[in-house]
Amino acid sequence: MDNMVDIEVIIDDTCVDPKIKIHAKEKNRQVENIIYAIENVTENDYPRIAAQGDEGLEFVAQKDIIRAFTEGRKLFIETDDGRYVVKKTLYVLEEELNPARFIRISQSEIINILKVKRFDISISGTIGVEFENGTKSWASRSCVKAVKKLIKS
Repeated sequence: MDNMVDIEVIIDDTCVDPKIKIHAKEKNRQVENIIYAIENVTENDYPRIAAQGDEGLEFVAQKDIIRAFTEGRKLFIETDDGRYVVKKTLYVLEEELNPARFIRISQSEIINILKVKRFDISISGTIGVEFENGTKSWASRSCVKAVKKLIKS
């Protein structure tokens, strides 16, 4: 019975992403296999994004992305660690991103709603967005309705 795993699932309406804790006497092969299996399942649903950083090609977890935006003719993703260049179009990237986490706020920007500190709806006709890292952005008029719907839900 050494290979038995006791699994407990707790349903929590406030939890957006599943949170997994592994309690074990030691970190052994079985624990490593469990971690590997969980990571592979989540990566298959919403894969990491290949992006060019200062140190070469990196794979960025979607949960770490604050926003994706075009500047000039390049597509960037921004994380707390910096900016990365992505060799895709914003439309293609949008198809890969988790729709429960990301929303388009303009023709050139998609944001991670879980990284938003506050929305400023005091200005008539537009919505300001302030992220946890202090970056600010604006929702275009064409996206205001979708953003307001998100805020009210």
